[in-house]
Amino acid sequence: MSYLELQGTRLFYERQGEGNPPLVFAHGFACAHDDWRVQVDFFRPRQVVAACDLRGHGASPGDPAQCDIETYGADVSALLHALNLPPAVLIGHSMGCRVVLQAYLDAPQRVAGLVLVDGSRVGTGDPQAAEEAMRQHIHTVGYATMMQAFFADMFLEGSDPSVKEQIVNRALSLPEAIGTALFSRLIRWDAQYMDAALSQVAVPLLAIQSTYINPERVRVHLQAGATTPWLELVRHHVPTARIEVVSGAGHFTMLDKPQAVNQLLASFVASVCHSV
Repeated sequence: MSYLELQGTRLFYERQGEGNPPLVFAHGFACAHDDWRVQVDFFRPRQVVAACDLRGHGASPGDPAQCDIETYGADVSALLHALNLPPAVLIGHSMGCRVVLQAYLDAPQRVAGLVLVDGSRVGTGDPQAAEEAMRQHIHTVGYATMMQAFFADMFLEGSDPSVKEQIVNRALSLPEAIGTALFSRLIRWDAQYMDAALSQVAVPLLAIQSTYINPERVRVHLQAGATTPWLELVRHHVPTARIEVVSGAGHFTMLDKPQAVNQLLASFVASVCHSV
């Protein structure tokens, strides 16, 4: 097991393979690095792959006061520096989309490309008000109830029930203090930084989308050719972005449709290499 010593904590990570460009994976809220296991196994024979557990997740300890997108992005950029990697393709899922965007803002010279897997923007308006409203919502409905409902609709009917159970149980094991602080601050980051972060992207970007949180805050599954306000936001700020909809998958696109995701990643990585 490998750890990066950071101020206030130790960050667990795995690094495998050789070859460029490196691929660095960031997981979602209440998730862990092994959500990328199929992609790591696929790419490690040909290039460097690295994945970490963000603070408070998996094997990385975390103080609720240090669990936010800004800190997570700084941790990923610190990992790139510590591993002395050449410019890497950063790949984020869900919350991890924000993390890799923040890491890019912190260290653009270390990033060759960005991949956003089933991203979203759920916070708008006044950032502080948005954060406080989410804290109040969690307090009102109860943390466990919120987490159960939030994760329950991330899967299609017919999804592997054992995988669903494992992911939901893992999410429910995230300590309430960390989960409440992090999710509320995620909402604030969306409202405060999402537009600016996307507008500053000057490297190739791929958005892989399979679901959409509609105005009623219900997650719906996308069909090929569909678009969403999130995808239109990406197109607006990054006109050169490549947008790919993977139908027949839940929120964990890389687990539900691993071959499709691997093929899209491989094609994108090849294009990044060609453009360098």
